[in-house]
Amino acid sequence: MNNKDLRALLDQLREGAVDTDSAIERIRALPFAELGYAKVDLHREVRHGRPEVIFCAGKTPEQVKGIIRILLNAGQHVLATRANDEIYHHCAEELESLIYHPTSRIITNLKLDEEAGEGLVMVISAGTSDMPVAEEAALTARSCGARVETLFDVGVAGLHRLLAHTTRVQKARALVVCAGMEGALPSVVGGLVAAPVIAVPTSIGYGASFHGLAALLGMLNSCAPNVTVVNIDNGFGAGYVASLINRTSLQTNINPEAPAHKDS
Repeated sequence: MNNKDLRALLDQLREGAVDTDSAIERIRALPFAELGYAKVDLHREVRHGRPEVIFCAGKTPEQVKGIIRILLNAGQHVLATRANDEIYHHCAEELESLIYHPTSRIITNLKLDEEAGEGLVMVISAGTSDMPVAEEAALTARSCGARVETLFDVGVAGLHRLLAHTTRVQKARALVVCAGMEGALPSVVGGLVAAPVIAVPTSIGYGASFHGLAALLGMLNSCAPNVTVVNIDNGFGAGYVASLINRTSLQTNINPEAPAHKDS
């Protein structure tokens, strides 16, 4: 059941075409499609505001296609993360509406216009090598209705590159900051803005970075109080949460450029 179906049910209830008990039972059922290898949650949009997202890693191309087909048939948007060329081409043979973004490894049926959306989420990467994770965050936030701007390759080794965009950064209602190596960039950004900063450690760096663990621990120990952290390489989770913060700030008319509270 998507929002359109729910509205139709409520209209039927208002018009007397269904009784209250029947309507409650249909909503309580939390409908899902049983595919054997997956139970596709078609009620997710009603509860979360967004349809179920497909994590492609570990799934066969045929399994991903089956899930996408169910979502499309239910009139829901598609967002499939961690896809590859093989999965996309297998799905696109039958489902022509799909679009593949190779850098972020995302499949969607949405045309994600960079100028569209509401509010502002800023996605920042420390280095070019962090871009796949950063692009995953950006496309996720766009798919959730946020306007997204990106700022890449502005790590602390050349801090002037970030400071040249301070005014842009301070306009964001939520920020996603992706960094590998020592993971210092989110703390720097957190010190420049009054908005929430979602730090994403990436598995980029030499041996002692331990595939992102060093960055994760650095971000968890950030001295900037507006920094919170998601798991290593989790651009999707960061972009999703940033879009929720952005939407909430629009609803409550929070000004992201308001001065932060001073330390006591």
